Parts: sequence; structure tokens; C-alpha cells
Amino acid sequence: MEFCKKYLAEVRTQTLYREPVSYRFLDAVHVSLEEKTYLALSTNNYLGLTHSPAVQQTAMDAISQYGTGSGGARLTTGSHPLYEKIEKALAVFKGTEAAVVFNTGYMANVGTISALAGKSDVIFSDELNHASIIDGCRLSKGQTVVYRHTDMDDLAGKLRNTPCQGRRLIVTDGVFSMDGDIAPLDKIVALGEAYESMIMVDDAHAVGVLGHGGCGTVSHFGLQGKVAIQMGTLSKSLASEGGYVAGSQELIAYLINKARSFIFSTALSPATVGAAYGALRELQGNSELVEKLLGNAQYVREALDRAGVAVEGSTTPILPIMVGKASLAVEMVELLKEEGILVSAIRPPTVAPGSSRLRLTVSAAHDRKELTQAVESIIAVSRKLKLI
Repeated sequence: MEFCKKYLAEVRTQTLYREPVSYRFLDAVHVSLEEKTYLALSTNNYLGLTHSPAVQQTAMDAISQYGTGSGGARLTTGSHPLYEKIEKALAVFKGTEAAVVFNTGYMANVGTISALAGKSDVIFSDELNHASIIDGCRLSKGQTVVYRHTDMDDLAGKLRNTPCQGRRLIVTDGVFSMDGDIAPLDKIVALGEAYESMIMVDDAHAVGVLGHGGCGTVSHFGLQGKVAIQMGTLSKSLASEGGYVAGSQELIAYLINKARSFIFSTALSPATVGAAYGALRELQGNSELVEKLLGNAQYVREALDRAGVAVEGSTTPILPIMVGKASLAVEMVELLKEEGILVSAIRPPTVAPGSSRLRLTVSAAHDRKELTQAVESIIAVSRKLKLI
């Protein structure tokens, strides 16, 4: 196919070509590739629970009890008892009446937004929201109005000046995945109340990070009961795979009957749901994990800042180092790989042209001594490339 060949040639020329690399995870933060071991600063495994013996045992117990696959969609034959357990636990954790699990966070956002917004409705979306939110807006039949990143004056103006005959929905990331900054959810909720708008927050990168016991953005701002739709994932701090939405009984029943990505997907395997349930129990029983995570993130941020390596905007374990050019980001990643450090080069279309960056992610499982070595390597490479 000539168009495929042409596209691949273009992305290679622009240093935007990607392909998967199969790493063997030795534990939560160390990987092996071609007989060399690397320290990973590139995963969303914020609490390091993927290799928790208790979490792994919960997954293995689920296989022994329920088998390896679900056998069907949730509304036919695929819903096993572990779903009921985790959905009740998630609702309690998020302080809502109910919750429903989707197969991925992407499917949760796409299914929820497209189910909520019809032809007469308007969605107000932060310009740096995750791609799954953007695609959910595109798939809905509603009008989408994009407001400048975390700019509450711009949001207020667009709420005030956009005619709407139906419902208004304001949707935002809680923690923005590429910048690590936190949405001003308290101000968004105030605007939502003033303009009679539903609020939806994507807590994918906030659970296990923000709020009391890692409950997320709503808890962080003390807004319990004021955010109608709380979305999250099971694939980051909860060390498994999947997404979920938490809210009122009516909302959850509505999504079960309306969200196409829920209705028409084979259910997650028992082991996957079991692992997430085990990780949630670990988080609830070990609040010090969140404290260690935030301490590690602050340690790296301050060490880089002292050396003149700017980590822009972030107050979370997502630490972006802006480099601008995609080719420079890739070069920096390769130099750090030679030092035994794995980081991610984030390039267009994930971010805007000219804003390529290294995206460091810190985990509670990282050791301070290794973090010190990683910081020293990042500083040395930054100097070599004349970034500082």
C-alpha cells in the first residue's frame, strides 16, 4: 500500500516513527533487555504494585476460582463475582453511590462522553485533555468547545457566550498526563454550579497520587458530592488493566444501558479484575505508599531544579523536561539508555509540534540511591546536549 509507505517515510524523516520494544520487567522499576538491566523512569506504575506478592496472589486465586477468560460481554455471560466486589469497593473509595468497570480507560472516556452528550448538548473540554476525552467528544453528537489549558477566565467566557439548548458538560483531566499539573477543579466546580453544568474529571493519573489516601482530585480539593462523574483507570496505581466510572446509581445504570464501549465488549478476565481489586486493597491498607511516591517525586524535582534542569508545571510524579525538537528528545533518550536509564520521549502527535519532551515518571518503588544516580545521568546528558 503506497500511502502506508509514504506515511512511514514521513514520520521517520521527522523522527516520529515508533515501534514497540519488549522489555522483561524484573520488578516494578527494573527491566531487562538484551541481557542488560535498566532503571525504568517511564511507566505509570506509580505505587509499584504490579509486583506486590499480595496483588499477584489475588490474580492467581481468581484464575483458580473463575478460569482464565470471562467468556462473554458483561450483559450476556461475562460478568463474574469479582466485578461486583471491585465496583462496590471503587464506589466506596471514590465516595459515590456506584461504579462500573470498562475494559480500558480509553473505553471508559469514549463510552461515557458519547453516551452523555446528544445533539442539543455542549461539551467544554480543556485543550490538553487526554486523547480518549478528545475522541469521546468527537464521537458524541454534541458540540465541543475547547478552552485554553486551565484558563478559568476563558472557560467562564465560553460558558457564558455559548448557546446551549440541552445539557452542559465540563470535562477535564485531574492530573494532565504529559505535563503533570493539576486541574483547578475547585474553580471548575464553581463555574459548573454557576452555569448549571455537569462536571466530569478523568482521575487516571490522580488515583494513588492526590487526595486523602490517594483517592484522587475530588478528595484533593475537598469536593466530595460536587463532581457528578469520576473516571479512573485500573492500569496505573492499581497495577492492572481497565477503566471505571464512579457516580450516582442512576448515572451508572444509564452507562450500563447506553455506553457502547461497555455493552459490546467482552468482559475483562478474572485475573485482571482480581489484580486490580488486590491493588486497591493494598492502597487502602498502606497510605505510606502515597507519601513515599510524593516524596520521591519531590526529591527528583528539587535535585533537577538545583542543577538548572527545568521541570515545568508539575507538582506530581509526572516530571516533564522540555527539549523542543523531537530529534533532540530521541537523542537524549538514547544517551540515557546508554547510562542504564529508561525514560520516554514524548513527541507529536501526543504533544504539539515544538514541545517534545522527556517524560519522567517516579514510583514509590524507586530507591533513593538509584534516583540520585538517575538524576546525575540526566544532568550530565543535559549538559552534553547544551540544554543547561
